[in-house]
This record gives sequence, C-alpha cells and structure tokens, in this order.
Amino acid sequence: MRAFVGLDLPDELLGLLVRLQGGMRGGRIVPEENLHLTLAFLDDQPEDRLEDLHLELEAIWAGALDLRLDGLGSFGGGRPRLAFAALAEDPDLAELRRLVRRAASRSGIRLPEERFTPHITLMRCRAQDRPVLPVFEDRPDFTARSFSLFRSTLDPEGARYERLATYPLTG
Repeated sequence: MRAFVGLDLPDELLGLLVRLQGGMRGGRIVPEENLHLTLAFLDDQPEDRLEDLHLELEAIWAGALDLRLDGLGSFGGGRPRLAFAALAEDPDLAELRRLVRRAASRSGIRLPEERFTPHITLMRCRAQDRPVLPVFEDRPDFTARSFSLFRSTLDPEGARYERLATYPLTG
C-alpha cells in the first residue's frame, strides 16, 4: 500500500490556502482535502509493516506545533514541477519529523536521507506549464494539533488520500 505520514492542517489555514490557490494559474490545483505537510513519504509498504508503524506512531509524545507560513514558491527551477506554501523553519516541527522517521525505521521501513523543506503543495505542474503565483506577503501563524497516516492511491485525475489513523499532538 502506498502511504505517507502528514501533518494535519487547521480549517482556518485550509481556507487561506484555498483562497491563495484561487489566484494561481498554470498547473493542476491540489484539492483542499489533499492539502497537508508531508513528514515522511513511505512509498509502497505491506499492510503488516504499516500496522507496526501505527503502533510506533501512537507512542510519539509531542505537543501542538505553533507554525508560520513563510511565503509561496516552486520546486524545479526553470521548469517548476510544483508550487507550494513554505513554512518557516521550526525546531519542534523538525523534531516531530525525526520522531516519525525513527518510528518508520523501527517498523522496518527504510526512508531515503533527504533535506527537510517544510511545505504544503498547492499546485502540480507538467513540463509545459508555467505557474503564476499570487502576491502573498502575509506570514500567518497557525497551530497544528495532529498528524496522520494516509493511504495514497494514484489515478488519472491525481492522487486520492485516505486517512488511516490520526495521532494527537497533546504532549
């Protein structure tokens, strides 16, 4: 099963992100129900391994995260493949990601080493697309109170996500 662990976003932030998407052109907008911040992409995993991961994720003790959006951007240089809302660096967010990755490792899931660039994907682009992003100068704060384990199913219209379990950030 293709899966990932993502930070859940509060409704007020989702509303802001959807309004920002309304000013974007040149790609395929990510549906509101798919907006999240990926903590760990797990790729394809057997169900028993994900059950082990679920037990490890339940044991993570962390508090709610006070985070801040830090502008809009894109990945891919001259041929952007996606546009995103960036998050300001935050040591508590980085620690939660480290704990999630450690839980994956304990469950037998090997994750590639990669630099963490906290972002929320807002639009996906094909090679011929030229994304146009709205001007966005605000840096709103928000509080994340949970993270979730998701199943990701690919189809021609894009990915569909199904929440398998949610873990509160109440430590």
